[in-house]
Amino acid sequence: MKNIEIAGSGYAVPGRCITNHDLEKTVDTSDEWITARTGISTRYVSETENTVSLGCRAAVNAIANAGITPADIDLIIVATMTGDNLTPSTACLIQEKLGINSRHVMAFDINAACSGFIYAMHIASAMLGQYRCALVIGAETLSKIIDWTDRNTCVLFGDGAGAVIMRPGEKSHMAFYADSAGDSSGTLQATGPLLHPALENCQRTFGYLHMDGKEVFRFAVKAIEDSIHHVLEGTGVTPEEIDLIIPHQANIRIISYVARKMGLPMEKFFINLDTFGNTSAASIAIAFAQAQQQGLIRPGMKIVLVGFGAGFTNGAVYIRM
Repeated sequence: MKNIEIAGSGYAVPGRCITNHDLEKTVDTSDEWITARTGISTRYVSETENTVSLGCRAAVNAIANAGITPADIDLIIVATMTGDNLTPSTACLIQEKLGINSRHVMAFDINAACSGFIYAMHIASAMLGQYRCALVIGAETLSKIIDWTDRNTCVLFGDGAGAVIMRPGEKSHMAFYADSAGDSSGTLQATGPLLHPALENCQRTFGYLHMDGKEVFRFAVKAIEDSIHHVLEGTGVTPEEIDLIIPHQANIRIISYVARKMGLPMEKFFINLDTFGNTSAASIAIAFAQAQQQGLIRPGMKIVLVGFGAGFTNGAVYIRM
């Protein structure tokens, strides 16, 4: 257990909302089909903003919520798989937009797909002490890697960003768990392997996000349950004692299956995927910030954040607020 607090949170989504009825006009699907299989009704898609812009807006909101200034931040970690560039990093560009010009700031990106925000919090927790205040962001513009003619994927994903401010604090305690298993079978991947045109006599091409839904479901339900049990080891807390579980917002069927299997009421699980869809690394960050805004997170509560994603990756954070 580590004495770390979340001092503030915030989120941002693009202005354009795409409903299931909108998708009916472009692909062979229906509102009933999407809702029944995923629980998703709407998602937000960026027309003018990219990952840096969304991440920066979420960060500004988190900084205001924490009652601090950008100058207080000396560590920035961004979880994303849809950065604006290969380099410079999304984190460095957000640092610039926030006006954090100190030489004593460390900023970098990580890619653990939909588990990215959990991984980023885990990394930040290990670095706090050497650093005094961390800005941790999950930000994605998945719309640029989605095949909008593929009804199996285009109905699932949306764009957005969420952020938290983490710093040492005696009143709050956290525990972390993370796991990964290599998957080269293409069960869940965005684009294919990068090729070297000069050596391989080929044309470089980039594809779309691909997912084998059945295999992802099998992995996800086990990963969520395992992560919750593992992160609670040594805390003296049982799953039944958790006040609120904030899972990766991928599919309502996945979350419902886990709840039934663990014997937990769905009321313990915070759900906003009906509104935002699957925003990958931004998913848990947005959900946490929204739950906090709605007054669902209060001092003394026991909370678990839990995610899974491509890689395969999974992990969880236990927070005693």
